[in-house]
Amino acid sequence: MTATVDERIVGSFRYQRDGLATSPLYKHLLGVAIDDMERGGPCAEILAATPQDADPVLDAVPLRFLGGVHRLVLEGRAADLAAFYPSAGGHFDPSMPELVDGSFLATVANTRDALVEAMHRGVQTNEVGRCAALLPGFLAVARETELPLRVLEVGSSAGLNLRWDRYRYEGGADGSAWGDAASPLRFEDVYVDPRPDLDVPAVVAERAGCDRNPLDATTHEGALTLRSFVWPDQLERLAALESALVLAASMPVALERRDAGEWIEAQLAGPRDGVATVVFHSIFWQYLSRDTRHRVRSAIERAGSAATRHAPAAWLRMEPGQDPTKSAEVRLTRWPGAVEQLVARTGYHGRPVRAVPPTNS
Repeated sequence: MTATVDERIVGSFRYQRDGLATSPLYKHLLGVAIDDMERGGPCAEILAATPQDADPVLDAVPLRFLGGVHRLVLEGRAADLAAFYPSAGGHFDPSMPELVDGSFLATVANTRDALVEAMHRGVQTNEVGRCAALLPGFLAVARETELPLRVLEVGSSAGLNLRWDRYRYEGGADGSAWGDAASPLRFEDVYVDPRPDLDVPAVVAERAGCDRNPLDATTHEGALTLRSFVWPDQLERLAALESALVLAASMPVALERRDAGEWIEAQLAGPRDGVATVVFHSIFWQYLSRDTRHRVRSAIERAGSAATRHAPAAWLRMEPGQDPTKSAEVRLTRWPGAVEQLVARTGYHGRPVRAVPPTNS
């Protein structure tokens, strides 16, 4: 009996391929998977087993599938396919993309159980490149308040972005840079005109985060999961992740397995004198239910209404812009005063970053 795939899943693969896939390898494999689903091949059999409660777009079903395949490659369980995956030392030739097709479909057919299991795992990314886009927001709060920062991240995954102050950022306005020059993770050639001013002192006094399923980046399993969801022909992203994993091993952070609304309500139960509290997230909002969004927003706004000059609050977020196919936006709201500004526009993986002067917000 031929497996039948929900048309919404097929549509999510087309949406990912046509609008969001900046990886030549994944763009091609998404097309291969679509054709195979339509003829009832091995991809159809796997994707027909997608949990019924998974939203094809919001739960990133195409990336669940491709991440599951990538995990097999990284584990050494798909040697023929690894020859086309740069993340495993292979090579993909965009001028002859069809060379990968047979190995890809054979891997899917031969690893059915592992891939069905992968379809029950949520996508877990911790894109450290987004720190370069968030940095101007953190610095804006530090400049305005002249206080140490208390940073709270919802949707933390493995907490790599909670360590943003341990990374090095170069190429700001007038040659400015920020962060430890000896950091294993350096962001260079990220900022483009108009560039943000990075010559701002900032200190993180406290950091914490929550996630529905937090990962431990210091374990083999946690690191493998993070690697599997990076697109395999984007070696610069993989290198940044590896550097962040090195740093994570020497710098633990507090992550709670908890609902975002419940957690942020507890964290913002009262003002904290002597620090500027910054709630932040990146490419996270779309994954929340309407009720949870309302709960998180209400908690932040209540904290904002109670903020004072000695206990200020801020909400920093990097989320899809008005045209989600073109860029993400970094927005910052500061209290007291509920002052909102568009800080920057950026790609979904945190580059390039174009600052937006406050007068244009």
